[in-house]
Amino acid sequence: MPKPIYRPWFDAATDSPLLTEYARKLDSFNDVLADRKVEREELELQEKRVVNLMKEVEPLLNPEVYEKVTELLCEITSYDMMSAFHLASKARAGRTLDS
Repeated sequence: MPKPIYRPWFDAATDSPLLTEYARKLDSFNDVLADRKVEREELELQEKRVVNLMKEVEPLLNPEVYEKVTELLCEITSYDMMSAFHLASKARAGRTLDS
């Protein structure tokens, strides 16, 4: 089977998303996490990167694809927020009353 010319969005064997793995390799992500905290300015810079990419990609999409990509972006955002809430709730559950 020929190797795809693009990065797959999910693992074909497990149906698990691969975007988190790709994000962990971004310089912007690793630079921010070097000190193990995310400052407001760093978050604002990341937001600008996202908006700039949206502006770049948006005009390339026909209306049907645009709607599907919008749905995909919303679902990815929802998944990321749910994952963060899940991790936070697991962390809280692991604490003792005096911590």
